[in-house]
Parts: sequence; structure tokens; C-alpha cells
Amino acid sequence: MTSTDLRVLRPEEWDTWYRTFELAFGGVPESDEERALWRDVTDFGRTLAAWDGDQVAGTALSHPFRLSVPGGALVAAAGVSAVGVAPTHRRRGILTAMMRRQLDDVRAAGEPLAVLCASEPEIYGRFGYGPAAYALFGEADTARVSLAASPGTDNGPDGDTGGVRLRLADPEESLAECEALYARRLTARPGMIRRLPHWERLGVLDPAGERDGASPLRCVLAESGGELRGYARYAVKPDWDLSGPKGAVVVRDVEALDPAAYAALWRYLFGIDLTSAVRFGPRPVDDPLRHLVSNLRRCGLRVRDTLHLRPVDVGAALAARTYTTAVDVVLEVGDDFCPWNAGRWRLAGDTGGAVCERTGDPAELVLGVRELGEVYLGGTSLAALAGAGRVRELRPGALERADAAFSWPVAPWLPHGF
Repeated sequence: MTSTDLRVLRPEEWDTWYRTFELAFGGVPESDEERALWRDVTDFGRTLAAWDGDQVAGTALSHPFRLSVPGGALVAAAGVSAVGVAPTHRRRGILTAMMRRQLDDVRAAGEPLAVLCASEPEIYGRFGYGPAAYALFGEADTARVSLAASPGTDNGPDGDTGGVRLRLADPEESLAECEALYARRLTARPGMIRRLPHWERLGVLDPAGERDGASPLRCVLAESGGELRGYARYAVKPDWDLSGPKGAVVVRDVEALDPAAYAALWRYLFGIDLTSAVRFGPRPVDDPLRHLVSNLRRCGLRVRDTLHLRPVDVGAALAARTYTTAVDVVLEVGDDFCPWNAGRWRLAGDTGGAVCERTGDPAELVLGVRELGEVYLGGTSLAALAGAGRVRELRPGALERADAAFSWPVAPWLPHGF
């Protein structure tokens, strides 16, 4: 570690701190709207700066999130973000020092989990973070891909779609009701985050200089029986060639409470005039959209890791979620960076809850804290990691039983970065 002063940031130092963060990520200044939002959501008591004299050499912060986990509980999770080191101060141990201080602080705050969106996954694996949620990205060729009919979504009169009425709304003016719908969806999937004050504005952030030729952000609402049942936010990027229009619909958000509203929104997005493509992502890897389109091959699907997770308190983390089947297993966990987690833990639980405590009983499965983070939300199987040699079975049958218990019916998903 170089001779730097690592301490909590003061509000009046934020501009200097943020310039170093921007520099670490390429040096392109963000728009005034973006900077204002990120300052508004900054919790200064959770923001670290590594100072070398009057220069900020390193930046890191965490947000006091609540993360949806299997079973529907909202668990305290430190949302690690804005981690950067000035290019003049690389390879001096500053990142490791910030990670060390941050995880110590998270543990002291009693938060069982830490999560982040990794710019480079290989960096954070050595601090115990593993990819726990993945997302689909794609671009559908709407000239060759249609949407299959879904019950209750046939076109009806007066702009209705099988009882679902669609109407355009101002993204800002509809923000509160869209946010209320998101809150209703929050526990439907592990990995979703309860948004703190000001975070709702991330969904309508639309700096003119970053549209890349697309229209301003638009919003369409799906209503049924006088109630909001879903919404989509998107922009249209016009384009033409000698054969005619070939614009693209750029989808930011789609949320719905039922299949009819969900299908109606996607049918609308696929049918916008003067466009021949719909770009989307991040979407859940098991998104129903996959079963609505006529030709997956023409959707250009790609999968990417999104949410990385590490248990900060193994016992509290494993006890906070429920399990698909009954489980009673002794785990031997390795954790070099947070040694308080290392050792044997007995996990006993089912669909009603769980207990996870220290034990002296013989281990049945051996794994690292990173592997535990990868399977925690149910999106990665223990069996797959065992096949890669990253989980070891000591008692025959323990892997199969634990794998079934950790699985979850829906894939974890992070709707947006942070």
C-alpha cells in the first residue's frame, strides 16, 4: 500500500473525488444531469477516498440496498460502486485497501451481503465476489420475427389489446405510478433492488448528448380495468437507406403484472412504424419474451453477467433466504479475504425458512465464498461448479440434495446497474 490517506469523503470534496472516478473509467465527463443524480444518491458516510496529498488516488462507495432473495425477503446488501484508481497510482495496493476497509465497514453495519456490477469480473473474484445473476441482450429483426398470440392479447377496438389499453405518457409525469408498479414486482425475482429515494430517476435519466441519434425517452402504459398493469420505456432511433426506413426501437424498461399486459407491450414495441429492429437488454435469461417470438435465431441473443455477489456474513446470508427443498448439509467454506467466514457451517432449511450456524461436524461439501455467492440467488447450480472442480463433494448424495435446495423457479435478475 502506498502512503495514502484512506478516509470517508466529505461533501465539499465530492467534485474532486468524482473527477478521479471519471478519469479511472476513461476520462469522458458525464452530463450535468448524470452527475447531479449520482451526487444525490451518494451516501457520504459510505464513500471512501484514498488521498495522496491533495490528489484523490482512489474512489469507492456503497449504497444501503435491500436485495430480493429466494423466498421474497429483502436482505440488507451493500451496493458497491464507483470503484476506481487513478492511472498514476495503479499497482500500489490502493484497490485492495479500499476493498478491505469497505468489507470491514459492511460487516460492522450488519449487512450480510455485498453486491456490485463488475467492470472487469476477474478483478473482483479475488475479493470473493462471484457472478450471481445474468441477463439477456438482443436485437430482434422485426421484419422476420413476429410475436405469437398470447391468451387475452388479441387486438380489440379503440386501441385495446385483448382488454389491455395502451397509451403514451410523459416519462416524468408517469414516474410515480410506474415506480409503484415496480415495487409490486420487487420480490417476483431474486436480484431485484428496492430503490432508495432519488433512484427512481435513473429510469428516466435521458441526457440529450447521450442519445446517439435516438429520440427523447418515451413511455407507454398498459392499463386494464382502470388500473396500471405495465409500462415500457423506450426511444426510437431513425435510420434510412435506399430501400427505405430501417429504424430501431431501443428498449430500456418493460415491467408488467400479468402476461396479457406484458405481451401487449412487446407487440406495441415490435410494431412501431418505420423501424425494423428492437434492441433490448438487460432482460432475465428466462424472460417470457423468448417464448413469444417466432424465431429466436433472429433475435441475436447474448448472455452477460450482471450482478456479482459475495456473502459478508455467511451464516446470516444463508439463513436469510428459503430453499426449494428440505436441506441439511455441512458446508466447509473458504474465505481468505474475510476469514471470519471460513470454516464449517451447518445449513438446515426448507420453503419456510432456514438456520445456518457454526458446527464441528464433518464437512459434506467444500467450496469457496465466491462459489457460495454464485449459487446464492439460485441462478447457478452447485453441480455445474462441481463439474468445473470448484465445489467438492465429501459425502455421496450431498451435492445433489444441496443443488436441488439452492435452485429457484425463476432466474435472478438485476434490472439496472448502479
